[in-house]
Amino acid sequence: MLRRLAIDIQDSKVWIQHDGTESGIAPELVEAGIPEDKIVLGFHAPDVRKYTEYAVA
Repeated sequence: MLRRLAIDIQDSKVWIQHDGTESGIAPELVEAGIPEDKIVLGFHAPDVRKYTEYAVA
């Protein structure tokens, strides 16, 4: 099955703009060595991002 994913690199951070995967790509990026503070869940509003373990912006 095809899953859609949109990721940008901005200001040395990985911005996940759309994550259509079943389990989420962010944990896989962390497992691959990208620190949580370098990953932004761009599909969430900034006021929601502050409650995640990932970067706000």
